[in-house]
Amino acid sequence: MGKSTLLNAALGHPLAIVSPTPQTTRDAILGVAHHGTAELILLDTPGLHRPMTELGRAMNEAAREAARSADLVLFMVEMPFTQGDKARIPQPHPGDVTLLSDLGTEAPVILILNKIDRIHDKRLLLPLMAAFGKLRDFAAIIPLSALRKDGVHEVLDEAAKHLPETPWQYGAEEMTDRPTRFFASEYVREQILRATKAEVPHACAVQIDRFFEPAGGGVVHIDATIHVERPGQKAIIIGAGAEMLKRIGTQARGRIEELVGRQVNLKLWVRVSPDWRKSSRDLEQLGYRGATGASSEASTLLYAQLPDDTEAPAGEIVELGTDDEDDGLEPEGIDIGDDDIDEGQDEAGVDDHGDAASDDDEAGDDDEADEADEADEADDDDDSTEGDEPAEDTQ
Repeated sequence: MGKSTLLNAALGHPLAIVSPTPQTTRDAILGVAHHGTAELILLDTPGLHRPMTELGRAMNEAAREAARSADLVLFMVEMPFTQGDKARIPQPHPGDVTLLSDLGTEAPVILILNKIDRIHDKRLLLPLMAAFGKLRDFAAIIPLSALRKDGVHEVLDEAAKHLPETPWQYGAEEMTDRPTRFFASEYVREQILRATKAEVPHACAVQIDRFFEPAGGGVVHIDATIHVERPGQKAIIIGAGAEMLKRIGTQARGRIEELVGRQVNLKLWVRVSPDWRKSSRDLEQLGYRGATGASSEASTLLYAQLPDDTEAPAGEIVELGTDDEDDGLEPEGIDIGDDDIDEGQDEAGVDDHGDAASDDDEAGDDDEADEADEADEADDDDDSTEGDEPAEDTQ
């Protein structure tokens, strides 16, 4: 959809994670943009969707809770791909129409038509803007390509006009109210989203077990557990010879180092936590309950969307005198085949230097193996398949 891409463009920093996977954003993320003399407190929310799990319901609630306190709503819709030789006039998506009717009238709404670079003949935008204008009285309608940063300043300019005048609530250098350890977990999850396909990205959660940032400088030490729901998903995350896990850790470490401005030592473990998305207890432990990441007193902007399985109307075919084809902006993930899977144990880890860690390792210790440890490991494996809490050495 592009909500997080727009947030990052407004901040001038890749704070929020982005991927081609739907429902990438799971938590409401607050970003502070200082645009001219205006302070815009932007709240990137999970996309509203048809929930199939407790996690999905928690994501929807986070989005709706943010909407209730927003001073302004930025309602983002996605332009469809142009198909065939003949251009079709795009029509409002049924899911967008449904969500618009549920928004209420308390806060003004700016409609953002994102990914306009999918449409080569911009004359097609006019009938779509007119069709949306019949559904609601928008404060403004702004075409945008968030990926190419085309129209971002126009969005911020228009948003500033409709926000109440209040003193700045954040310093000029402040960018978010979320702690660094939150983004550490997000940046690990981002690399999983980019490297895997099918059910694996949605079945993964990342929990920070240890975050040590020494005062006065020095290396930041982070231990994290990747939770998955099935042994096969765990095998995909680890990869043959732990290569996938090493790749995820290396890429995530670079993102974290960019944020903290210091060297980072990152260690990752993978654990099977069956059906964690359906468990209220597991969701609370993993931080997906009761935390929106934004002050209820803050003036906020809400980015809203409603992905829908229903196909958008095809629209009327029109002759525009051009046969340009869609250039396609969506990146693709990496497909890991079964032949590349290393089954491993129920819990496995790798540090940021690429050294695989066995189940009986404690965070930061060297690899050791003896009969007593193997017995403990077997107990931990049994626990993991029952959906219990992670073993103590990953807390």
